[in-house]
Amino acid sequence: MPIDKSWMQKSRVSSEYHKGVLEFLDFAFTNAPGKEMLPCPCIRCNNCVMQKREIMYDHLLDNGIARNYVRWLMHGEYEFCEPANTSTNESDMHDEMEEMLNDAFGMSMLNEESERSPHVHEEFEKPNKDANKFYNLLREADHELYPGCKKFTKLSFIIRLFHMKCLNGWSNKSFTMLLELLKEALPEGETLPSNYYEAKKLLRDLGLHYIKIDACPSDCMLYSKEHANANECVVCGVSRWKSSDDNSTDEFTKSVKKKKIPAKVLRYFPLKPRLQRLYMSSKTASHMKWHVDGRMEGEMMRHPVDSLAWKNFDNVYPSFALEPRNVRLGLASDGFNPFGNMSISYSMWPVVLIPYNLPPRMCMKQTFFMLSLLIPGPTAPGNDIDIYLQPLIDELNDL
Repeated sequence: MPIDKSWMQKSRVSSEYHKGVLEFLDFAFTNAPGKEMLPCPCIRCNNCVMQKREIMYDHLLDNGIARNYVRWLMHGEYEFCEPANTSTNESDMHDEMEEMLNDAFGMSMLNEESERSPHVHEEFEKPNKDANKFYNLLREADHELYPGCKKFTKLSFIIRLFHMKCLNGWSNKSFTMLLELLKEALPEGETLPSNYYEAKKLLRDLGLHYIKIDACPSDCMLYSKEHANANECVVCGVSRWKSSDDNSTDEFTKSVKKKKIPAKVLRYFPLKPRLQRLYMSSKTASHMKWHVDGRMEGEMMRHPVDSLAWKNFDNVYPSFALEPRNVRLGLASDGFNPFGNMSISYSMWPVVLIPYNLPPRMCMKQTFFMLSLLIPGPTAPGNDIDIYLQPLIDELNDL
């Protein structure tokens, strides 16, 4: 009997995909009697890692199944089992864009409920700021790249271009030139933005913003709060701005007012929206209580929750420990040379936060790391790193 595999092309948040995962697991473990572990076909494991059924179930829901795994040879499907339907349809691309937007904004349930009940529209007549961003991006996800295009929408094509830009280190100017060429090459009615800045403006609502804060070149202070408008460091007296190398005596050049460029800039990524997104998705929200609901008791230390430090913290702050949804973060930092050239002496220091509420298989994945600060070089901040941690500490105190 042919096996229906059409669910493999569906959105991971759809009921068809969830039902298909359960049917796949039943099929795989029924054809492997006595085996507790089988190769996991999720995108990350790619049939190279053996997993138990419950772990494989989590992986297929969290990561998705490898869509090119059309014949389940490693899970009991042989010549007599013919795949019934593995072709993609026109809605698959839209499903992927919608799934990405749902993950980013956590609004999939709102859409489902509004389709079922006409009264929901009355309740949400005035969507908030995040909802407006979500609906604007959904509209872009529905726009054709050009009339009759079935493979890409405007949003999916721009996201693909930005991905290639990041992987290959394209400059903003080269990105604009590529857009101009594509606009000439594509059929009439194409919807591409004209330049890099228009494309970036479209995707700005999808990502998470950061704040630029000027810093003293000698790592003495940040130009924020009461010192936001200062032009010199109040500690060492060094100028906030880069010195001009222009010694020209040309009267016209002197008359042009040049924009001041800060000597050193800290980039701070606010924590609150990142914590909010952990609770926007129903899947990650449930995992945020794993340290209470899902951990295994025993003497082996599998996770920081098993450590004496964690238990001591619970004893010191019992009211905090009573609420399992309270967030516990680890902080790490190290320097690296962003230029990939050891002949250039430069050390940039990212500060990364790790949500320890999540289970071991998730909390140390790169997708759950939160970049909090990007401390510029050219030298390591050393003991002065506390100067750069001030915005993070302020927000943690506020939280």
